[in-house]
Amino acid sequence: MASTKDSLRRRASRIRRSIKKVANGRPRLSVHRSSKNIYAQIIDDAAGRTLAAASTLDPSLRTELKTGADVAAASAVGKLVAERAKEAGVVDVVFDRGAFIYHGRVKALADAAREGGLNF
Repeated sequence: MASTKDSLRRRASRIRRSIKKVANGRPRLSVHRSSKNIYAQIIDDAAGRTLAAASTLDPSLRTELKTGADVAAASAVGKLVAERAKEAGVVDVVFDRGAFIYHGRVKALADAAREGGLNF
């Protein structure tokens, strides 16, 4: 019987595989959510490098957030990653939710990134 970690890893790779098929050269906005923090990266899969990143562990966000594990923190990370992506010259991305359901903190990050100017 597969463990929970194995099934999450399989689900994330299945989602990532389908995203890479429809990406058409666009970088992907990858989201990881833990129990205490949320992380976002814009990754160029063709070059294999990270173009922009943000998380609740950034010093600029840590001081203004009460906790890194709520919807407000996810929105702040979404806005910050959108700003950094625009600085890097990225506007169009594909959204990679990983093994996480598009709900709550993941959805708040995506909505904030859209408001920040990213298209996906």
